[in-house]
Amino acid sequence: MWQPFRNKNYPEYWNDYASNFKKNSNKELNQQRFVVFDTETTGLHVLKDRVLSIGAISVIGNVIDVSDGFELYLKQDKFNKETVEIHGIIKGGEIEKVEEEEAINLFLDYLKDAVLVAHHAAFDVSMINNMLKRLELPKLKNKVLDTGILFKKTNLHDQSKQHYGLDDLCEIFNVKKHDRHTASGDAYITALIFLKILSSLKKTKKITLNDLFFNSNRRGLL
Repeated sequence: MWQPFRNKNYPEYWNDYASNFKKNSNKELNQQRFVVFDTETTGLHVLKDRVLSIGAISVIGNVIDVSDGFELYLKQDKFNKETVEIHGIIKGGEIEKVEEEEAINLFLDYLKDAVLVAHHAAFDVSMINNMLKRLELPKLKNKVLDTGILFKKTNLHDQSKQHYGLDDLCEIFNVKKHDRHTASGDAYITALIFLKILSSLKKTKKITLNDLFFNSNRRGLL
């Protein structure tokens, strides 16, 4: 079978990241490291827009590990006045910013083989994958969970409602919206919601890690 990328020489940071997936490790749900993440971007077009910041925090054993967090800002030439009003990230300012390749290097080193969790994950994963594509690297290898989809597995889901925004889930689970519309703030809020969804699912039956996925063998959402 033809395998793209097989013969390419990749930078060491990609090889280090990819080496985390060489062994199949079937972990129990309470042993699995989840990385809940969010991106702030110049807009919502996955091809034309760019990532301005990445925020993430880990969850393991039903606990948010605040000591295992991640946050960085990226240098970008493109800025959108309308979205700046939402996330407050400007081209200048005193915040230290890094180039895209350094951002990818640092994020992959933090991420390793964790299960990625995000709200409306397809967008955030696509934005990271497009960063990888611009660096001529393959897509993310991690399994991905979307809190918007997971919530629909709970008994709290209104069958007549197809779409739940992050603010909707904050209201349902009584989660305070501190630092909303910052990558690290939204990652923490999503982590809280993720744990509340897991708690809700556990009330109805004993769940395993595989129960959280539509297809437990699927990697790299996009």
